[in-house]
Amino acid sequence: MIDNMQPAGLYAHVPFCKSKCSYCDFYSLEPGAWRMEEYALALGREAGRFRARRRFIFDTLYLGGGTPTAGGSAYLAGLVNTLTGVFDGCFLDPEATVECNPEDTARENFDFAALAAAGVNRLSFGLQAYAQPERDFLGRRGSPADLAVSVRKAAAAGIDNFSVDLIIGIPGQNAQSLGASIAFCANSGARHISAYLLKAEPGTPLHENLASAGLPDEDAVCDLYLFACDRLAEKGFLQYEISNFALPGYESRHNLKYWRLAEYLGLGPGAHSFLDGRRFHYPRDLEQFIASGESCSDGPGGDFGEYLMLALRLSEGFDAAAAGLRYPGLALEKLFAVARPLERAGLLHFTKNGLALTRKGFLLSNAVIGRLLEAV
Repeated sequence: MIDNMQPAGLYAHVPFCKSKCSYCDFYSLEPGAWRMEEYALALGREAGRFRARRRFIFDTLYLGGGTPTAGGSAYLAGLVNTLTGVFDGCFLDPEATVECNPEDTARENFDFAALAAAGVNRLSFGLQAYAQPERDFLGRRGSPADLAVSVRKAAAAGIDNFSVDLIIGIPGQNAQSLGASIAFCANSGARHISAYLLKAEPGTPLHENLASAGLPDEDAVCDLYLFACDRLAEKGFLQYEISNFALPGYESRHNLKYWRLAEYLGLGPGAHSFLDGRRFHYPRDLEQFIASGESCSDGPGGDFGEYLMLALRLSEGFDAAAAGLRYPGLALEKLFAVARPLERAGLLHFTKNGLALTRKGFLLSNAVIGRLLEAV
């Protein structure tokens, strides 16, 4: 069992969004005064239940969605204050992040100072693309100018650490337009950039209209991904995970907890947790969360296969020595034997202490990791 005095992460899913993008499969509903008030009360109730149950130390706080900024700055600051109030004395120099829609935060009445006063010190903006045709395809609200306005406002309030999300594989996207998106983010002062491959998740409008979507073929997407990796490196953003790049020292501490199999508590409908060697989640149902907050057990978590799978998403890869401390008696001969032909294929490389995927391996990560897991 993991020592519960190691700092954990705290996540809150804020399930409100004014309009759902065509590719989004996260749980969200349109905001409404009753829903928002009842959700805030339920969030505090659930936080209190866990606070009474066990001792926590958190060094990250992350509010995601949905669109947390859909309710405005006062509401969002109130949610942060609720969590830090319930868990008073449990936070250790936290990285405190909120996800932002630039269209919301560019509005004159959105007050970043309220977020800063609540302890927020990092922002994650959803830009997705700079070119308007690409934004139109995704169903994104607002414009890149909203990000520029939001960044200036946030900096004036003392929050200058921010990340920007981009998407690779949008119909019509090419190296020139993707390069423009990267340049815009870098020039805006971003410390971190996420570049995700567009996926047509079941149940989304994009998936339902897949035949007519005109998505680029796999080779074109691979070329764009490799282009993005090179261009981001030129801008000083080091790749530390398949889809994540940061200036040195600005990696997402919260997201690293997921990939390093650290503990985290997730609150809100659809939120997942990993505590004391077990995984559980809240159903994607706001009414149920408000009424009872009952969570569902996913059973034990944190076995070696899961550890390996998550570690190989990181550029640093899998550390055999660290794994041996976490899983005493671990035998890795079969794993390394399976890895050797993958190394010859250019999909991974042996490091001083273990294994790490190459960029080519990142593009085929599901297949490569799946092959390695067969040896576990």
